[in-house]
Amino acid sequence: MKRWLLALLLLAPAAQAQPMSPWAQVSTPSPGPAKVIGGTTLGCLAGAVQLPSEGPGYQAVRISRNRHWGHPDLIRFTRDLAARTRAAGMPDLWIGDLAQPRGGPMPNMHASHQTGLDVDIWLDLTPKPAMSRAAREDIDVPSLVLPDQTGVNARFTPQHARLIRMAAESPGVHLVLVNHGIKRSLCEMHRGEGWLHRVRPWRGHDSHMHIRIRCPAGSPECREANPIPAGDGCDASLEWWLSEEARRPPPRPRPPGPPPALPAACSAVLRAP
Repeated sequence: MKRWLLALLLLAPAAQAQPMSPWAQVSTPSPGPAKVIGGTTLGCLAGAVQLPSEGPGYQAVRISRNRHWGHPDLIRFTRDLAARTRAAGMPDLWIGDLAQPRGGPMPNMHASHQTGLDVDIWLDLTPKPAMSRAAREDIDVPSLVLPDQTGVNARFTPQHARLIRMAAESPGVHLVLVNHGIKRSLCEMHRGEGWLHRVRPWRGHDSHMHIRIRCPAGSPECREANPIPAGDGCDASLEWWLSEEARRPPPRPRPPGPPPALPAACSAVLRAP
């Protein structure tokens, strides 16, 4: 298995082992300039900015979770991508989770999304009327992947590939995660194209893409995500995702000793008025 992939697999349990309720209970960001501390699976965010619940080309979903906060760079990226997809003739995007008001571990759903550098965008390109915030609390987006996950189903269109490409080619984007069935089909259609380097497979993600941007300027304590291997990713590593190990991963015992702790500077972020 590739080293960078193994690192991602090992980080998720460590992040989930952290106490989560204090970060979810804080409803407002900390004061001061925006600053990312730590890494996306073990970190926090000072001076977060909230994504407006709707804007040109997008509508945020499940707003009651209070997870539409991020570093200003991520907010700009999200709004810019939505504006560009609208200009390209696509319908509104559903914008899912970014981060909590001060980042940190979430009580469920994500091991990452802790530093305000990650955003989930649903891969739903059906026409959407303007919907009330309450109506957007329960959004059901069907899978784009075949049951055996060897590729995409009939719902997947060239517009989906275009949307993923627009995200991957955006300045400052580090990584776009999609289901390996989507990655396999993208490789069949676009093998060798440079943007596929940033599009990598991950479990789930059969109806949404997870986008991560790079550490921003002015955040010296931000820990950059693992480098992506060279190439377009359309190689033998994709076959691992169809293996028994990938489909039914064995339980991994917790390493001895205390679980990894959040950076010390996150304590001040959490306690700030």
